Amino acid sequence: MQTSDKSRSAAIREKLNHPIIDSDGHTAEFEPVLFDYLRDVGGTRAVERLLAMPDSPFAFRWYKLSPEERRHQRQIRPHFWVHPAANTLDRATSSLPKLLYQRLDEMGLDFTIIYPSLGLFLAHLGDDELRGVACRAINKLHADSFREYADRMTPVAVVPMHSPAEAIAELEYAVKTLGLKAALMPGYVRRPIAAAVRTSAEAARYGFWLDLIGLDSEYDYDPLWAKCLELKIAPTFHSSSVGLFTRTSISNFTFNHIGHFAAAGEAICKALFFGGVTRRFPGLTFSFLEGGAAWGCTLLADLVGHWEKHNAEMAQLYNPATLDQGLIERLFREYSPPAYRGRMPFPTEFRSNLLWGREEKPEDIDEWARCGVKRKEDIKDLFVPNFFFGCEGDDSMTALAFDTRKNAFGARLNVLYSSDLGHYDLPDMRDAASEAWELVERGLISERDFRDFVFTNPVLAKTKVNPDFFAGTVVEDAAAVLLAEHKTQVSAAAS
Repeated sequence: MQTSDKSRSAAIREKLNHPIIDSDGHTAEFEPVLFDYLRDVGGTRAVERLLAMPDSPFAFRWYKLSPEERRHQRQIRPHFWVHPAANTLDRATSSLPKLLYQRLDEMGLDFTIIYPSLGLFLAHLGDDELRGVACRAINKLHADSFREYADRMTPVAVVPMHSPAEAIAELEYAVKTLGLKAALMPGYVRRPIAAAVRTSAEAARYGFWLDLIGLDSEYDYDPLWAKCLELKIAPTFHSSSVGLFTRTSISNFTFNHIGHFAAAGEAICKALFFGGVTRRFPGLTFSFLEGGAAWGCTLLADLVGHWEKHNAEMAQLYNPATLDQGLIERLFREYSPPAYRGRMPFPTEFRSNLLWGREEKPEDIDEWARCGVKRKEDIKDLFVPNFFFGCEGDDSMTALAFDTRKNAFGARLNVLYSSDLGHYDLPDMRDAASEAWELVERGLISERDFRDFVFTNPVLAKTKVNPDFFAGTVVEDAAAVLLAEHKTQVSAAAS
């Protein structure tokens, strides 16, 4: 079913000489059928157990509490009204793959990678057994639902990450049994702090830390990254940070929502970088969705700035052992106001660690050792080729990714067009491509930038690890030509 008049998105697509690939569309799971799959995977009580979970997306606790109870428990305001309603055609489209498939042309889209809605929450469930059941069920549901439309749509596997073993098991099943070729992974795992667990169960509920997978993790996740290479899977992250950090309003969803994908993306990105994951697995690409690219530009600049001012060599300038005690005593004698006079030196036990520092173990000083950064240029090599940033079509800050005057090393960051179809960010699915093209019309990006945004980068994000990702799709030939051109450019640059 298509609307009667040709959409602006369709008209824009017609005049382009390249496909438009959507790296982040969303399906709205149809609960009755999802429940069938849950019972099939987890038994007759699986649905009942899921609905009763305190962290279930089916019944937010906030609605069960009085205003006083919300304040007492600091229960955050949850998502509300984030799927189409008045636009009933779009609401049905997000749940019906056949209808979505028929409407892709009026959206101006050649191909779309489909992410879940409920599945974004299910991978974070605290119940180990139920989390595995829910992810398996949703993966089977989406594999079955979208298989017929594989030439223009592919769903992601939802991969739980509480342990590498859990992740590997689901990833292998999704790829080898279900035939899925893309994966969504949580950007963090919420774990109870051991000291809180020893105190009480209630304390453990509130006393938690975020395991960011790549750095200071509970587990070594390298076996998972190796498995991703083996199975030709490029990890993507799309976790929420609503309810974390400063996003904990009990009354204002928008306050909590603004910037939350960016915050979660930055956290896992930094962890992967400093943990040396891109050093050890240069063949993998990692995508951080729906948070835009502005944070990526800032992070790259901050990494360079911190390296220049606080790498292992520069840090010696701030080593308290290098302090000239005689000089500082003389300066205090000569320039002290009355209250300071005669009080330098003073006992070291009264000197704050923050202001004066203290002796550090040599192995703790070089915080760049795990990622193997020895020179500033290493940062670019470990960051730019491996990280991809999902940007919604109306995000004007996408232009920053292409600004070689401002970005460190004159880099162009890898941005991925993300329609977010199915969610409130795209009020009318017919505006998918036109919304992104407005960046060109407004002079914020060039047509070359647009091509990279909607075609080149989406292809490279998946084909670096899986050259056949687009085989059998409507963009197969265009992707093959692009990859041949890219290979020639890389060879020329290396010679």
